[in-house]
Amino acid sequence: MSFRPVETRVGDDGIWRDLRVEAGGLRDRPVLFLDRDGVIVEEVSYLHRPGDVRLIDGVAGLIANARRAGAGVVVVTNQSGVGRGLYGWSDLAAVEDEVARQLADAEAAVQAVFACPFHADARPPFDTADHPARKPNPGMLLMAAEILGLDLGRSWIIGDRATDVVAASRAGLAGGLLLGDGYDEGEAERALSLAGDRFLARRIDRLDEAGRHIAWLGASA
Repeated sequence: MSFRPVETRVGDDGIWRDLRVEAGGLRDRPVLFLDRDGVIVEEVSYLHRPGDVRLIDGVAGLIANARRAGAGVVVVTNQSGVGRGLYGWSDLAAVEDEVARQLADAEAAVQAVFACPFHADARPPFDTADHPARKPNPGMLLMAAEILGLDLGRSWIIGDRATDVVAASRAGLAGGLLLGDGYDEGEAERALSLAGDRFLARRIDRLDEAGRHIAWLGASA
């Protein structure tokens, strides 16, 4: 399996997008949103070297199951390292190419990647506190829905931070899964407390547990 980028660029809004399907190509389909660091690849502080990319156990199978279920797979990642000047967009692109290559070797592929460089401590023009695209705000998820035509009401997110689950709730997703402890127990508990009749929030210890909570994903396993 291989991938061919349809469009890779930084938009006028400052958000990087790597589209691997045409605009509207996932219309009315649910999506599995994934955070990148700590969910797709092992956590590396300010990852920017392709040689440091290591896929997390189970992620290729998770992505393949989602695709077999007819869902899209979209990555949404905060990348303040770009905003802080620690690495550039070309470094980010090289890392994403390596992630895609390793996933392709395992017969799995994501269909779009969105990255937000904004942070209160970033350099201009990215020095914006609480930017609408930076998780826990839902901007990247809403952008993906607008460009690709997604059904957010049937979509889910898997992240390793509470901010991922909060972003999912704010975007109107069906639910969010928190992988591990969310880095801060208090924040994790507050994120999981968002669960209700219209939004499901659960904690998982391994990616292969996701099918227990996402009906369409479980049916594909």
